[in-house]
Amino acid sequence: MSTPAPASVSPIGYAYKASLIGSAQEFELTEQGLSWRFAGHAGLWPYADIASIRLSYRPVSMQAKRFRAEITHRDGRKLNVISTTWQTVTLMVPQSEMYRAFIIALHARLAAADSTARLTGGLGRTVYAAAVAVMGVLTVAMAALLVRALLISEWSGALFLIGFAALFAWQVGGFVLRNRPQTYTFAKIPAALLP
Repeated sequence: MSTPAPASVSPIGYAYKASLIGSAQEFELTEQGLSWRFAGHAGLWPYADIASIRLSYRPVSMQAKRFRAEITHRDGRKLNVISTTWQTVTLMVPQSEMYRAFIIALHARLAAADSTARLTGGLGRTVYAAAVAVMGVLTVAMAALLVRALLISEWSGALFLIGFAALFAWQVGGFVLRNRPQTYTFAKIPAALLP
């Protein structure tokens, strides 16, 4: 009596255009590893050769919900996977569900291959510390200007500063909070770094 062959794992793909005039960057998770193809080049990285993954939140002016995964090979080469794609000159389209599914599946395949890849999220510690320091300086400066405006009864200036501070906290504060430096495991991918 013969034993049935194990069911093969179906490939999972993801593609995006990093720029309007460039070709699409295509990725596929196969049984052998991460297959990629763009700009006339192609390759296959076995899961054991993936040294690290860094997830981050990277909004741009045309797309506030933009995420990035930086995948590093053990020889130092890097691949970036972005959660948005260019569609027209004025339209960058989110691909949130497909990106999320691809990133979760990549982590599952790495875990199944007993990968030792380093998993990090957010900004590097030095860049994050600099961003927090700049935010602190700007917060103190805006608070001083607000106090000054209130002392001299400059109500329109005070109102402007309050509005600007709220916008600043919403835009920059959200970016800094989501990109807090962290390490994570295959089983617990940070929700703030996925769409």
